[in-house]
Parts: sequence; structure tokens; C-alpha cells
Amino acid sequence: MIRFLKKLGPGLLFAGAAIGVSHLVQSTRAGADYGYGLLWALLLVHLFKYPFFQYGPRYALATGESLLEGYQKLGKGILAVFFILNITTMFTIQTAVTIVTAGLASNLFGISTNPIIWSIVITILCMVILLFGKYKLLDNLMKVIITTLTICTIIAVFMANSKVDTSLSFTQIIPTDTAGLAFIIAFMGWMPAPLDVSVWQSLWALEKRKVDRSYKTKRAITDFNIGYASTIILGVFFISLGALVMYHSNESFNNGATQFAFQLINMYTKTLGEAAYYVIAIAAFTAMFSTTLTTLDASPRAMAKTSSLLFNFQFRYNFMFWILILAIGTIFILLFLLSEMKMLIDIATILSFVTAPFYAIINYKLVCSKHMPKEWRPSTAMHILSWAGILFLIGFSVWYIISL
Repeated sequence: MIRFLKKLGPGLLFAGAAIGVSHLVQSTRAGADYGYGLLWALLLVHLFKYPFFQYGPRYALATGESLLEGYQKLGKGILAVFFILNITTMFTIQTAVTIVTAGLASNLFGISTNPIIWSIVITILCMVILLFGKYKLLDNLMKVIITTLTICTIIAVFMANSKVDTSLSFTQIIPTDTAGLAFIIAFMGWMPAPLDVSVWQSLWALEKRKVDRSYKTKRAITDFNIGYASTIILGVFFISLGALVMYHSNESFNNGATQFAFQLINMYTKTLGEAAYYVIAIAAFTAMFSTTLTTLDASPRAMAKTSSLLFNFQFRYNFMFWILILAIGTIFILLFLLSEMKMLIDIATILSFVTAPFYAIINYKLVCSKHMPKEWRPSTAMHILSWAGILFLIGFSVWYIISL
């Protein structure tokens, strides 16, 4: 098992970045509100987004360069758009995942109930891990985190299944009411992650190659597939937890992610007994800490590379500069703009929705271009799935805009 885990890398980092609010909050809420009725949505969105995420490590290992260099070859304007979009959303996303992680840390460890203090502690801890341990420590730590998360989640599902006497139907549901439509749009939009995470995947794949020269294209795709499959499996598990513990509970759930997480842990404890507390609390905390850590690594890594390509300069401490900028910006929002978080998250969410087709199209165009070695260009099946995915994402984005 240890030998198998050693071979994995960016695939688990993808899982760490993806398994956060989308799983802990949205998947659990889907189970709480609809039982197993939205499994179709979880599986469908994973299917249609799959090619565009997979093209990240595929392109990186086949060419020896990240998607960002590929974007530059397609046109510097595409790279500039990425730079603007990323700098517009990265502070909000980092703040959102950090404050949820802080709330869970407060619940799990005590010490202080102030989420701002916990947020600052978590941000500094993540910075120390990334700046001193670099990619190698991140890679090794994520294996421990994802393994812990998976074990705790499986235990929680078994506990819920054995202790809750509830008959649940697997009949699939398509919500028709306004609230239901709004939820399913949000549920599918950030599941398993925004498509710009494909850029992170390409950067992580190249970092993995630096520490493991045997990490090549075929292995990178297998690695990614394992990470991607884990996001699907854990998504199903979190839906199951919501369905088994919360479905038909008549509980009114808080819209805030932190408050919802507290409710989540308290309901498990009430339903499954005190023994469930640490199991579900650790599962929830590891899910959010993995997201906080990976996003604090990936956004600065992407911005460092993009700025060096756009402005044609090399700066040895470029990554350190951007990670400090992101950390300071996150703490600034927490201290002075926390009351505006809903508006900031709405902006980030909208940008993630409407730019999904943009990333899908340019990723597909890049792997089909002359810049990609012929032997690693998409197969016929991947071409078909890519076109279906692009049409799905365009339709989904239009639907989202219309429903605003």
C-alpha cells in the first residue's frame, strides 16, 4: 500500500483541491434534501468535465511544459485572460476555504472559538509547509491527508448505515422549483472543481517529474484517474451521509458553509452517538485543510508562471512573492472585508461558471494542436466526450446566467 501511494502525486493533489466545500457542504446537502436523487448530477458532471481536467497532466508530461506555456502558444491574449481571471478570484476562494477550515479547527481542537485567529494560524501553517517543505512535502502530506479523509468517511458511512433505520429510494430526481434549480446549478458548477484547476494539474505534474524522473505521461494519466475516481467515490459517500443522517430530518440548514459544517458534525453526534464525533470531525477537517493547503500552493504557482511568461522576466523568488501576496490578501479580507464575503463569493462563483467553457475549449484546442505530440492527442472517444462536454458546459453556463 505504501509503495503504491509513493507512486501517486498530482492526482491526489487534485483530489485534495477538489474535495472541499463541493463535497463536505454541497454533496451532504444534496443527500439531506434529495436522498440519493441527485446521484445522476454528480456522475454526469464528473463525466463531462473529465477530459478537460485530464488534458492538464497529459499535455504537461507529453510536452514538458505546463498548460500556461501552451496557452501562450495559442495567443498571449489567452494567457492575459487567465491572469486577470485568476487574480480576480484567488483571494476570495482562498478566504472562503480558509474560514471554513478555521471553523472546523475551532470545533475539533477548541483553544479558541475565534475563526479569524484560526484562519491566520492555518494560513501561516500552510505557508511554512509550502515554503520550507516545497512540493515534496506537499506531495507526501497529501497522501496522509487523503488516506485519513477516506478512512474516516468510510467509517462514518458504515456507522450511519448500521445505526440509521431509514428506507431510501434510488429514484433519480430533477428539481423543478426555483430553489431546487438554484441548488443543482451550484452543486454541479463547482463539482468536483472549477476547470482552471486543470492548469494546477499541469504545474503539479511537472513538479512531480522534477522529484521522480520515472513519472511520465502514461503514469501521470493513471495517477490523475485515481485522484479523479476518488473525488467521485467520496462525493457519493458524502451524499450517502447526508441521505442517511439528514434526509427527512426536517432540520433547517444554514446557508453559511461554516455554520452548516457545525450543524453537520452536531447532527452526526446526535444521531450516531458521541463515538461518531471525532470520526466525522476529522473527515470534515481533513477535507477542508487539504483544499486550503493545495489552493495556497496552486494559485501562487500559477500566477508566478503566468507573470513570468506575460512580462518576460525571471525572478527567483516569484513563487514566494505570490504566496505572500495571497496570504496577506486573504488575511486582509478576513480582517476588513468579511462582511462582503457573500458578494465576493458570488463573483467568484459566477466567473467559475461562465469561464468553464473557455477553459474546456482552449484545453481541447491545445491538445489537438501541432504543439501536442501526435501519439498523445485525444482518441476518437475522447474527441466525442470533449465535444459533448463543451456543449454541456456552454448550455450549463447559459442556464446559470438566465437563472440569476
